[in-house]
Amino acid sequence: MEFEEFPKMARLSRDVIITEKIDGTNAQILIVQSLAPEEGAIAHKSLGTAGDLSMFAGSRTRYITPESDNFGFARWAKEHAEELFQLGPGRHFGEWWGQGVQRGYGLTEKRFSLFNVQRWCNWSEEPREIPTGDPRVTRTQERAPTCCSVVPILFEGLFQTMKVDHMIERLRHEGSLAAPGFMKPEGVVVYHKACGTLFKKTLEKDEQPKGQK
Repeated sequence: MEFEEFPKMARLSRDVIITEKIDGTNAQILIVQSLAPEEGAIAHKSLGTAGDLSMFAGSRTRYITPESDNFGFARWAKEHAEELFQLGPGRHFGEWWGQGVQRGYGLTEKRFSLFNVQRWCNWSEEPREIPTGDPRVTRTQERAPTCCSVVPILFEGLFQTMKVDHMIERLRHEGSLAAPGFMKPEGVVVYHKACGTLFKKTLEKDEQPKGQK
């Protein structure tokens, strides 16, 4: 019988990044260099190619196409394929939000906001160095494609429960940073760098499971 060791535990008192949690629908862009033989069945869902790269769009639970869509995300991705290929190979998660999606944020259009703030910054911003879970390693951000935005960073630093609570109260009194002037933001996402785990906290009904809200 193979021996199984107890996994190492991350230290709680390490750096976190707190971002605004946007109330839309989960979305992803997948860019692959080539499909494995067993993945060929989804080739017909490709939204476009660039050289040897293929692009796909997804919701939380499935790959989507303009014909079988989720709030129009696949159609938007196909229309902006040339720009989205700048994301490069990989799976790029974000929130598809705005007009007609969940709380709408008072917008007249929909937006795609990338989650990975350690990799991406908004096109108009100056990329900066971001510390990682390893104090010896830093990472320089890349500018996101112009058709994308990035979820707003509220705080970076040592984890403290009161910091999370403070950011919740900041949103409650100042409104959304993603959509300035909108006074009913959803909450925050806390990324713990040492363990690579995401946690969320909402302004309302945070004690209830999602299905009961």
